[in-house]
Amino acid sequence: MADKNEWGSNMSFILAMIGSAVGLGNIWRYPYVLYSNGGGAFYIPYIVAILLMGIPFLILEYGVGYNFKSSFAKAVKKINSKCEYIGWFLPVAVFMIMIYYSAILGWDGIYIILSFFKGWGADPNSYFITSVLQSSDSYLGLLQFVPLVAVAMLAGWVIIWFISHRDLEAGLGKVSKVLVPLLFIIMVIIVGFSLTLPGASIGLSELFNPDWSLLTHFEIWMAAFGQIVFSLSLGMSIAFTFASYTKDDSDLVTNTISIVLANSLFENFAALGVFSILGYMSLQSGTAVVDLVTQGTGLVFIAYPTVFNVLGNWAFILGPLFFLTVYLAGLTSILSTIEPLSFSIQNKFGLSRGKTMTVLIVVGAAVSMLYATGYGGSLLGFVDTFINQIALLLGVVAECIIFAWIFKAEKLIDFLNSHSKTIKLGKWWLVIVKYILPVFIAVIWIGGMIDVFNNGSIDQLNFTIISALILVIASLMFTILPARNPEWDNAKERV
Repeated sequence: MADKNEWGSNMSFILAMIGSAVGLGNIWRYPYVLYSNGGGAFYIPYIVAILLMGIPFLILEYGVGYNFKSSFAKAVKKINSKCEYIGWFLPVAVFMIMIYYSAILGWDGIYIILSFFKGWGADPNSYFITSVLQSSDSYLGLLQFVPLVAVAMLAGWVIIWFISHRDLEAGLGKVSKVLVPLLFIIMVIIVGFSLTLPGASIGLSELFNPDWSLLTHFEIWMAAFGQIVFSLSLGMSIAFTFASYTKDDSDLVTNTISIVLANSLFENFAALGVFSILGYMSLQSGTAVVDLVTQGTGLVFIAYPTVFNVLGNWAFILGPLFFLTVYLAGLTSILSTIEPLSFSIQNKFGLSRGKTMTVLIVVGAAVSMLYATGYGGSLLGFVDTFINQIALLLGVVAECIIFAWIFKAEKLIDFLNSHSKTIKLGKWWLVIVKYILPVFIAVIWIGGMIDVFNNGSIDQLNFTIISALILVIASLMFTILPARNPEWDNAKERV
């Protein structure tokens, strides 16, 4: 019988990683990024970012994760005991993502039900802001509890617990084999239907009309690299953790290529559907596509319901399918975000997987109720910006240095090449992971910091500081607490 933290097959690993990568960002973030950064011209920096950062960095994460077959925190401590804090910093940051993702999952759960009868009414914008979120512009809105959102969020937490507290293969492994293929099938149906809509060509022409002049702009290249970091969950310790669960004969290089291709296929396919629908909406309303394009919750919970309102009876099929897709994408991503912290806690404190998952989910559910308030929507935006533009990128730079320099990435080359059925690694890979990646990611991080402090409101800056303090203190507590597992200092290596 397999260990509790081991994949039953290579397919379980691949599908779980695809499920982690394919998430809400592919549906609501990527189409906007593609459109606003040169359309078709964006594919050049996008492909460069995949080749220069996405594939090389994932290979590094997979390789080191496979080598240790232990949690992220334990492995980092083994590499250098002085770096243990970083080993907790990233898993805690990723767990914070899980907490606010549960709010989006809750909102979408509400909309799955609403989609069967267009319950958002004639004005989806007003309904979402005032009826669902009960949005408040003041932080005092944190005192305004929204029961409907809370119930929907708690339902999501129950589903997450039901899956995650089981043994890895019996829970996440089996669920990934069902949800990930289902996610792709539903997206194919949605996109296939969207392409048949009158005006779809209007949206697609807007999407793919290349603005080659933007290729000389630094911003478009940073947007591409930022998208790959965000989309593939680079440096979040998720890839490391999932790779540590793999069996001894894994072809990590080929798996990496498969996962990257699947993720890119999904998000570009999603872009076709989004802009086909926006083109239809433009034709029906007489509004230019440029004035309809949005990202984030505005796209999912406002723009789409607006389209469904004019689709006729087809909306009663397409609407539930769309919101189910968003729910499945969110669920597969959320299930991956709890693994790094859970496994690290299991390793250090000797707790069982079931008990650890239960405690984390109870804590996560309790904290997530902050987002079930009138100020929840604003708070989510602030925390999301801090985690993705500041905390994670800083952690990625640190991870790159620890894995490539201190651990010495060259130790992995012979092993990875011996199992690879596709590309072979060489000096080019070392140059990328040791020199190019840390510089690029550091530049993106600096850009994120500047954006937050130059353009953020007073409330955003205040909650950014609070979020940073929570992350720093929680990571410090896990670091200094004494280990209860006698094997904590004995991280075995496979390479």
